[in-house]
Amino acid sequence: MGHQEHLKRVILRRKLVNLVMLSLSTLTALYGLVWLFWILADVVLNGFRFLSPELFLNDPTPPGIEGGGLRHAFVGHFIITTLATLIGVPLGIGTGIFFAEYGRHSRVVKTFRNITDVLVSFPSIVVGTFVYALMVKPVGHFMGVSGSVALALLMVPVIAITTDEILKLVPNSLREAGYALGAHRWQVIKDISLSAARRGILTGVILGIARISGETAPLLFTAFNNNFLTTDPTQPMASLTVTIFQYAMGPYEEWHGQAWAAALILTFGTLLFFISAKALVHGMRRF
Repeated sequence: MGHQEHLKRVILRRKLVNLVMLSLSTLTALYGLVWLFWILADVVLNGFRFLSPELFLNDPTPPGIEGGGLRHAFVGHFIITTLATLIGVPLGIGTGIFFAEYGRHSRVVKTFRNITDVLVSFPSIVVGTFVYALMVKPVGHFMGVSGSVALALLMVPVIAITTDEILKLVPNSLREAGYALGAHRWQVIKDISLSAARRGILTGVILGIARISGETAPLLFTAFNNNFLTTDPTQPMASLTVTIFQYAMGPYEEWHGQAWAAALILTFGTLLFFISAKALVHGMRRF
């Protein structure tokens, strides 16, 4: 009887601890969701009324004059982000492959891997100043491509660490089977490791793009801004994030309204990208 009573008390205590921790987790999740939906609702209510075709099709008017749009910022943001993705994704995946497949048992590579892990949470403004000193200062003027490089440097650690962790989850027996069939290491990596880890790697790419989509600080030091439409990445180039910052700090109500509309488009554009990417990941499960 004594043993049964002790067992009942242990079970009751575990159930109580589980209930308390589950309640705390639920409350913290609800707390975060309340603020998230409050921010989204605020952006929707303030930005939706300023949406118009002119916002996408027109260039900005002189300060203080109503009208105009943010075509220059939309085009510039797309160019900068696309270039950053083209630079950062191959570098990030390649770095992750090197960590997981070639340097798994190397102390030196583990050191570089730990440094890369630290860079995931590195302040973006420091990256911006580094690229400024490396690319902008020697040339003498701001450039859109320098903004892309800064964003790519922020993206690479996220993709590299995710790729490394996912590739480590691939069973070694699959690699050994490839070697037993006479495949070279690069063939095993390409046809076995990457094939098995493609969904996780794509998730890392999504996280990397999300990391840079709303960055402002590094672009202030690199691409800076431009009040005119330009597609030349070697010149100063506008972006949505910097334009939102500039317009939000400005004294004109027209600027404030356009900043709210741009924030709405940037927020739900990123959300649409996430949904599309997740649908793509889900569709890959069938193959």
